[in-house]
Amino acid sequence: MGVDMFSQKPPAEALNVSDASVRINNYREHYRNQLYTLNHQPIPHSAKLVMRLVIVVVVFVSLILVFTPWVQTAMGMGVVSTLNPSDRTQAISALVSGQIQQWHVLEGQRVKAGEPIVTLVDTDQKLVERLKTEIAALKLQLNANEQAYKTAERDVFRKQTLLKQGLVSQRDFEQTKIRLQDLEAKLAKSQAEVYRAEVNLARQSTQTKFAPQNGTITGLFAGGNSTFVKSGQTLATFIPEGVERAVVLEVTGLDAPLIKPGRKVRLQFDGWPVFQFSGWPGASTGTFGGEVTVVEPMATSSGSFRVWVVADEAEGDWPDDNFVRLGSRARGWVQLETVKLWYEVWRQLNNFPPINSTNNSTNNSTNNSTNNNTKKGESDNTAAQQDVKRGSK
Repeated sequence: MGVDMFSQKPPAEALNVSDASVRINNYREHYRNQLYTLNHQPIPHSAKLVMRLVIVVVVFVSLILVFTPWVQTAMGMGVVSTLNPSDRTQAISALVSGQIQQWHVLEGQRVKAGEPIVTLVDTDQKLVERLKTEIAALKLQLNANEQAYKTAERDVFRKQTLLKQGLVSQRDFEQTKIRLQDLEAKLAKSQAEVYRAEVNLARQSTQTKFAPQNGTITGLFAGGNSTFVKSGQTLATFIPEGVERAVVLEVTGLDAPLIKPGRKVRLQFDGWPVFQFSGWPGASTGTFGGEVTVVEPMATSSGSFRVWVVADEAEGDWPDDNFVRLGSRARGWVQLETVKLWYEVWRQLNNFPPINSTNNSTNNSTNNSTNNNTKKGESDNTAAQQDVKRGSK
């Protein structure tokens, strides 16, 4: 019996493979149709606008970072003070112990130089008279010692002459010299006692305190008449007027080595409206110009360094004393080098110090001078060797 090979059914495994192939082809065709639809779908106008805006912003920011100059600054906080110690706030203290006899000023009163502030009196009303009597007695004793000393000098000279003639012994001459030395010590002691008594009398006569210069009296001692005060106790605080103000800033140790005298500074005072751009000084309003005059070489207890700033004469004076007074707080930006904005952003992110062109130029000049000296030495050595060869010939 013959067998029809086309009439036989394929195996089950062959059917499974063919079905899988068909399904895969169907999936491919399905997704190909979807991608074709997506490719032909127009992009929304809002998406195009956002994409263009992002590109413009990125390009604009990149141009700003690359081409915009930026002035590096070292910022510090400080107070208004003065370089002259005699212009700072002073304490009016009692030179000697005593009682307050009279106050000549009131709290916050302005005084002129030489005007009395307070008068003290000693608890012993007859102390001045006793001191004068003591000085008179000491002066009499001093005169007597001076006369005795002069007589002893003449006696020593006379006995020295007699000793050479053999009329007195060596022992008598030595005793006379010893007596002269004793009288010299008594004379010096009398002079010291007179000086000490005169100093005590002068202190008692200077118990009225006067204003050292024009200024304002504040912080009066809370005590009326007959209040006892000790020597050195503060009675009032004196604030001078018309002083040359300065600002003392505290900067970090990272910025201190880059600040040199002559650097320009922008200052902001408390209570003064300001609009400040630290990197663009020309765009700032409400700030005042300053110039670094002193950079203290030693750090404070907190590790910061003090920088003294005075007014920049080229930009005019600071606000009046009624607005910016001694002790007012201030903020300053010391201007350093001009760099590109991208470099400043990179420096701030990495916490690197600003550029110090002064040190770089100094190092370059030092290296150049060293190289020149080396070349000069080599040329001198070559010339010396040529001279030696000529001499040998």
